[in-house]
Amino acid sequence: MRNILVIGSGKSTSYLFQYLVDKSKAEHLKITVADIQLDLAKKLLQNHPEVNLITLDIFDQSHRRRLIQASDIVISMLPARFHIEIAKDCILLNKHLVTASYVSPEMEALQQDVKQKGLIFMNEIGVDPGIDHMSAMQVINRIRDKGGKMILFESFTGGLVAPESDTNLWNYKFTWNPRNVVVAGQGGAAKFIQENTFKYIPYHRLFRRTEFLEVEGYGRFEVYANRDSLKYQSAYGLDNISTLYRGTMRRVGFSRAWNMFVQLGMTDDSYTIEDSEQMSYRDFVNAFLPYSPSDSVELKFRHQLKIDQDDIVWDKLLELDLFNADKKIPLKQATPAEILQYILSKSWTLKPEDKDMIVMYHKFGYELEGKKHQIDATMVTLGNDQTYTAMAKTVGLPVAMATLAILNKSITTPGVQIPITKEVYTPILKELEQYNIRFQEKEVPYLGYNPLNI
Repeated sequence: MRNILVIGSGKSTSYLFQYLVDKSKAEHLKITVADIQLDLAKKLLQNHPEVNLITLDIFDQSHRRRLIQASDIVISMLPARFHIEIAKDCILLNKHLVTASYVSPEMEALQQDVKQKGLIFMNEIGVDPGIDHMSAMQVINRIRDKGGKMILFESFTGGLVAPESDTNLWNYKFTWNPRNVVVAGQGGAAKFIQENTFKYIPYHRLFRRTEFLEVEGYGRFEVYANRDSLKYQSAYGLDNISTLYRGTMRRVGFSRAWNMFVQLGMTDDSYTIEDSEQMSYRDFVNAFLPYSPSDSVELKFRHQLKIDQDDIVWDKLLELDLFNADKKIPLKQATPAEILQYILSKSWTLKPEDKDMIVMYHKFGYELEGKKHQIDATMVTLGNDQTYTAMAKTVGLPVAMATLAILNKSITTPGVQIPITKEVYTPILKELEQYNIRFQEKEVPYLGYNPLNI
């Protein structure tokens, strides 16, 4: 038997568990799932004979190392900040590691030790990052192999709600970590390259500079810029590219409404509100508005942000019940972002029958034999319900497939890495198609970058 240790059993693990269990007999797998809270794992795995569920406090170093020592490979599905201790244990105990998270500076610093021990630390093997890397590099390398030169690359991903479950005016529900949604874009200006010129969008302008996209069968979307579009420029071999832009997809109108929270300061996570547990929703909103002895909170809000009463943005704010004086905030010493997240979760949490949707859109511009060409590639994946979500599917399946490929020695290159080599992406993208995760490509006239949108 080959032993796989999965540390963490959160919302993104449903398809990961299903895949490993389905393969357990043919691939001779024994699966151990370790977490401080195992309710979801118990529900999903239902006493499967090849699965052990173990309660683990990840700060218990002795217990953690015993579990890692007994495994052949470790999957960490913990929050990203906890991966580094798992990684150090894997080096000490000579175990491979797979995560879906971004490579942190601390993880990158382990590169020499990982290579010296011949270990594979595969990171960023979820959806974004993950499927975006693999699908992009497959097309980029195909263009290069036939002699083309890349001149434009744009990549967009959205974790959204499926059309049949799109039941609110925001056209949005939380399909992944709500905190990451609330604080998205903070920590510095978004930067990208447009026609050989570096461009920057500060956070307070981020949600008012959007690009629009059409996905066949699913309608129109808008995109706001990711914080650092240049992060993978060298890794993708795009050092001389003219345009490089990565962004996040939402339904049209979301960003304009979200910008109201940004302008007021409700997404700030840098300080706490002393009496937050005494506040109502209305009190929270009023805390960010000027004092007036006569004007209502609603009137001050509309005046401050120049919102007409018949504006759809106003209807979106009312839908969240933001001005309710009876609903209380049960959070002590909370930041504005934490309070906003709490309020939004009451309206934006997926219901048991709701389906989510992952949408990904790549644009590849290239020159070949003196002519400019463009390929647009789109992928849409729908979830089944609140548990077997599209997010869990597109995160969990690549993680599971990479794990099995490492065990079976079809991925052999050692080091701290992301899935940008043919050795990794070719078999995984092919297998993902069996689960209806596939890209539709089409050749379109080369349009270049549209400066009117950005």
